[in-house]
Amino acid sequence: MNTSASRSVHIVLIGMMGVGKSTVGRRVARELSRPFVDSDDEVIARTGRAVTEIFATDGEPAFRAIEEEVMADLLASPTPSVIAAAGGSVLSASTRARLRESGTVVWMRAPVDVLVGRTSRGTHRPALADNPRATLTQMETDRESLYGEVADITVDCTAPIAAVVGTIVRCVNEVDAQ
Repeated sequence: MNTSASRSVHIVLIGMMGVGKSTVGRRVARELSRPFVDSDDEVIARTGRAVTEIFATDGEPAFRAIEEEVMADLLASPTPSVIAAAGGSVLSASTRARLRESGTVVWMRAPVDVLVGRTSRGTHRPALADNPRATLTQMETDRESLYGEVADITVDCTAPIAAVVGTIVRCVNEVDAQ
């Protein structure tokens, strides 16, 4: 649980790939009149390469190192933002420590079946190439406690997008009022 006194410098959306962090994050940012930043987009902007290319050419450890740097920079920004963190960003102990100090962390959750359906539409998810269901199930098992470790708020993302956005905005406002 995040115990930072400056709760909502940033609102950081965490959770599995396909849960809707980018889609929901853009709308939350609009509702709260904050900039929106997607960490995957920042990785692409910084490297000039797609995430799939980094995974294929340099491997996952190289991608995770870049991702950790990007998250450090985003979380250090003085501009209060809504940040969609890559699904694996919580794998880094230093990123988890920064998350605890950088604002309100929202864990967006959905069942694996929902995630499989959502991620099957794209080709930009290198980790899901072989067996998406098994991979997502294992990722969830590996990451669940890490998400829980840093989350201030947990939101069920099986509801319609507008409802999820409303829940996040309401919960963030409640946290800020404390």
